[in-house]
Amino acid sequence: MTSAFGFELMSTSGAARRGRIQTAHGTVETPAFMPVGTYGTVKAMTPEELEQLGADIVLGNTFHLMLRPGGAVIRDHGGLHGFMHWRRPILTDSGGFQVWSLTSRTHVSEEGVEFNAPKDGRKIFLSPEISMDVQCHLGSDIQMVFDECTRYPATIEETQQSMGLSLRWAERCRAAFDELGNSNEGRALFGIVQGGVYPKLRIDSLDGLLEIGFDGIALGGLSVGETREERDAVLEHIAPKMPAEQPRYLMGVGTPVDILDAVCRGIDMFDCVMPTRHGRNGYLFTETGTLRIRNARFRNDLEPIQPGCECYTCQNYSRAYLRHLDECGEMLGSRLNTIHNLYFYLQLMSRIRSAIEGDSLDAFARQFRQQQETPTVSVA
Repeated sequence: MTSAFGFELMSTSGAARRGRIQTAHGTVETPAFMPVGTYGTVKAMTPEELEQLGADIVLGNTFHLMLRPGGAVIRDHGGLHGFMHWRRPILTDSGGFQVWSLTSRTHVSEEGVEFNAPKDGRKIFLSPEISMDVQCHLGSDIQMVFDECTRYPATIEETQQSMGLSLRWAERCRAAFDELGNSNEGRALFGIVQGGVYPKLRIDSLDGLLEIGFDGIALGGLSVGETREERDAVLEHIAPKMPAEQPRYLMGVGTPVDILDAVCRGIDMFDCVMPTRHGRNGYLFTETGTLRIRNARFRNDLEPIQPGCECYTCQNYSRAYLRHLDECGEMLGSRLNTIHNLYFYLQLMSRIRSAIEGDSLDAFARQFRQQQETPTVSVA
């Protein structure tokens, strides 16, 4: 295995970037989508299946893995790679978003966050230093700073206060990561830009992170309730100012069109639970919209989810069968739906990369958006 983290920018198409991230566990072709493996597993998928679908990297969650089974157990397996039997790169979220989602049970201070564990209610304290220590035990290739995900809506004063706290925590994360020395050799640490929907605060946050120094920059605090127009305005303003020589990561976004739009604005990395969660709930992504398999119209439909799709599910099963599995609550239905949705997302990223290489992304994006906006199989 190689020991150095690096990013190579290979080509561009407008603001969009085609790149390659090098990690100790292999390369990640960008723009990249990272399937979410919160508890050390991408729901319903084996690692071998994920590789076959084309996943270069998966995401694990520090918060949940710290609570169950604990960093020490995972460390004793040789890290999260050994624990979950995944040979390729892993990125770990720091836990900041999960703390935000437990707002009613948390107490935030300068030192960190005290909260009640969602499973058993026990008191837990998480700080920048603890988050870095746990992520070191997990052995992830890319680690994220511990931040406060600013709630929405929030006043500019509240957002500035939250953003300032995240910057101070980022500096502590950088120090803790560096103090671990050889334990983190070859691994990367990404900063997270906060600042809500306020352009100046976003710039202030980015400037502060660049002064501290990180291996990549993420945009956090989006997809938390703001409008699509507000999110797009933030991306338009901040993305061109992010370092060109580093990976750019938009956290927690989103639909296929959301991802494509962000790629067109210069973003390289994405994660979202949507393909797996939608699969478990019977929503299936296609070239011409989202198909809801629970609709009665599919009871006798012999077609695959998407004619021409080369995923395992579409090659072997009909809409009628998938609807039957869903209606009966059979777990195979969730697996087959998830296989298709992940394949759709990962193939979309491959097509986007090819379009950037051919400097034809604008044309590709126009056609894809038009197909998604005028669906032929979408049902409410």
